[in-house]
Amino acid sequence: MTWIEQLKAHLQKTSDLWVDKNREFYQVCPDSESRAIRRKKESLKERQTQIIKANVIGNVLGTTSYGERRTVEYSCYLSLLHKQKGEHFYVEETLKRKKATFNDGQLIQDETLEWEGSQEKTKGLSDQRLSLSSDELRLSERSKAYQYDRLQVVKYADRWWNTYNPEFKAFDVDCTNYISQCVHAGGVPMTGKYNKHSGWWFEQEAWSLSWAVAHSFRWYLSSDQNIHGAITVDKPEDLQPGDVICYDFEGDGHWDHSTVVTEKDANNMPLVNAHTTNSRHRYWAYEDSSAWTPNIQYKFFHITD
Repeated sequence: MTWIEQLKAHLQKTSDLWVDKNREFYQVCPDSESRAIRRKKESLKERQTQIIKANVIGNVLGTTSYGERRTVEYSCYLSLLHKQKGEHFYVEETLKRKKATFNDGQLIQDETLEWEGSQEKTKGLSDQRLSLSSDELRLSERSKAYQYDRLQVVKYADRWWNTYNPEFKAFDVDCTNYISQCVHAGGVPMTGKYNKHSGWWFEQEAWSLSWAVAHSFRWYLSSDQNIHGAITVDKPEDLQPGDVICYDFEGDGHWDHSTVVTEKDANNMPLVNAHTTNSRHRYWAYEDSSAWTPNIQYKFFHITD
C-alpha cells in the first residue's frame, strides 16, 4: 500500500470513528488528541447527541522525505451531522492543518499542527483595564450610537470560518482577530486609533492589542469603558448568537482563546465558530480540544443590542 493509500485509509477510519459509537481511535494519534476525542464522545453521550454522518476530506499541502521517513502536511476538513434528542439537527465543521509521518512505508503518527492554547505572551499586559482616551471615554459614557446586528455577525462568522477576509491581516494565531472582525461586522465601531494599548481597532499593518490578542480582548470587554456595551453573564445558556466566550485553558490567569456564538443546540447551549483550529458550530466547552485542562476557565460576554 502506498503512503497516499494509507493516508486515505486513515481518513476513512477517522470518519468511521465518529459514526460508530463503540470504535476507539488507534495509536497513530498523539495521546493528547486521543484524550480529546474520548472527552468529545463522552460529552456527546451526556448531551443525548448522536453523530449520524461524518465526512473527512484531506488535501496534501506538501511532502518531505529523508531516507525511509516521509512527512506529509495536509489540510483535514471534517464535517459531522449531529442528531440531538431525536429531532434537532446541526452540522459541525472543522478545518485543521495536520502532519502525517511515515517510516519505512508505514503510517506511524498523525498530529495536528495548530494548538488552540498557543497565544502571544504580551509583555507588560496584566489584568488591569486598558486605558481609553478622553474622546473614547465620552463616547462610552453616552448611549451607544449603533444597533448590534446579530444576524450579520453570524453571516460573517459562517462566511469566513474556514478562510480569511483579505481586507484584514491573517495571524498565525488568528482566533481573536477573527472574533473582532465578526463583532465589527455586527456594527460595533472601531475606536482608539492609533495607540495599540488603547481602544479596539485595526488598520492596515497596525492594530490594538485588544483586537488581536485573546488576553487583551477579554480584559477590554470587562472594562466599563468598552465600546461594545459588553456585560458578563454567569451561564452559557444566557448567551445569544453574536455573543463572545473567552477561554483560559490552563486556569493560570492568561486568557488564550476567543470564540463567537453562532447557534444554540437543543439544550439551549451555545455552538461557536473560531479560528486557529478553524471551526463552525463547535460545542462551546472545548472539551474536544487538546488544549483543554481540568483547570479551564470561561468568561461569557453578552453584547448589548
